[in-house]
Amino acid sequence: MYRTGDLTRWRAEGVLEFVGRADQQLKIRGFRIEPGEIEAVLAGHPSVAQAAVIAREDSGGGKRLVGYVVAQSGHSADPTLLRTHLAQSLPEYMVPGAIVVLKALPLTPNGKLDRKALPAPEFRASAGAAWRAPRTPQEEILCALFAETLGVPQMGIEDNFFELGGHSLLATRLVSRIRAGLGLELAIRSLFEAPTVAGLAQRLNKAQAAKPPLRAMPHPAEVPLSFAQRRLWFLDRLEGPSPTYHIPVAVRLSGPLDPAALEAALGGLAP
Repeated sequence: MYRTGDLTRWRAEGVLEFVGRADQQLKIRGFRIEPGEIEAVLAGHPSVAQAAVIAREDSGGGKRLVGYVVAQSGHSADPTLLRTHLAQSLPEYMVPGAIVVLKALPLTPNGKLDRKALPAPEFRASAGAAWRAPRTPQEEILCALFAETLGVPQMGIEDNFFELGGHSLLATRLVSRIRAGLGLELAIRSLFEAPTVAGLAQRLNKAQAAKPPLRAMPHPAEVPLSFAQRRLWFLDRLEGPSPTYHIPVAVRLSGPLDPAALEAALGGLAP
């Protein structure tokens, strides 16, 4: 009777049953996502009685999927196992960064899901006996970079980047910070394959050990041209002399001048 955006169905006894909303499509990191698809897969797990998925703002200003589940009577819902279950059926960008287990989903007076009342997830590293401190300076740096990227107070070397809320965009940021902080090249795929500090440090050490050591080589009498220099030489031969790539600049020198030193310096630049 009214276009409210609610999805309902007639039950056998003639009652309208609320199913969900028609306008809940989300856009996360450029991907359009239907939360209902994720909720259906979550609800298909034997330990889950009810499920809801929403998008929340993360510490970096972007959106992050968060799942909420109510366990079946007599069962306990394990967030890690549920994320693994989702990853088997859905692409990476549709797997929530966190799954929160609730006793019951909050409802409005009309019996609809009260999405605003869903609690924010706590992305925390492991604590107690399960927490393992860094053992090397490299692991200390990696733990600090992991924690800074994820916005958590601390990281253990066995804590999983993606289980603490990491996703592909944050993975790109982390890899960039590792390159700048450690001066090591790292492919994003390596982080997906080894999402812990301990595993990633092991991969970095193996990659570093596989590189041949740098050795000083004798300086040749004629240094070979770079690709850019070859290009300019070819254009010079093709078109003839041209001032196109000349950049004139005037420099004012102050103080005592050593003409011989200046002449030698300029002479070293001559072809």
